Amino acid sequence: MTPTPVDRLLTGSLVVAPVVYLIADLLYATRGWDDPAAAVFHVLGAVGYTLVVMRLATLGSGLSAAVLLLVGALGAAGNVAYGFNTIHVSLGDTDLVDATGAAVLIKPLGLFFPLTLLLAAGVLRRMSPAWIAPVLALAALAWPVAHIANVGWLAVAVNVALVAVFTTVATRVSRDPAHHRDRAAALA
Repeated sequence: MTPTPVDRLLTGSLVVAPVVYLIADLLYATRGWDDPAAAVFHVLGAVGYTLVVMRLATLGSGLSAAVLLLVGALGAAGNVAYGFNTIHVSLGDTDLVDATGAAVLIKPLGLFFPLTLLLAAGVLRRMSPAWIAPVLALAALAWPVAHIANVGWLAVAVNVALVAVFTTVATRVSRDPAHHRDRAAALA
């Protein structure tokens, strides 16, 4: 079966989004957590991860894929919001993380992103090399530690792991997209 343009876009996002986000965290780690250039890459990477979630949902099936898609949409919104929050902070505006009222929405939405990664580990655990799910789960658990505590080296390490995980998945899906769809359906 020949991949469609949508298949190629979604599979390509598995490589592009983690690399863009790695650039964001490299910039944050070296220039500070209020760096506007890092924030731009952050927003673009977060948008890219929306496509990653769509690709992963197509690799899964049943309830787990549906939950991944819903949680992933919430996680993408939170991740993008944190990127725009950094842009606001870099311009001298209020940090939503420290604000009250409606601004508190950013915190729970932000936590949906690492939950998305954890759910993705569950979806991929039976369809990928054995190391993928544990590395992805570890990255999911380390994500909030790195980003809430602003630990630059850990954020970079998490993103290096995500680049390795999702590039491997993209390579396998590109080689045989029908196999992954058939396998997901059989596991449902």
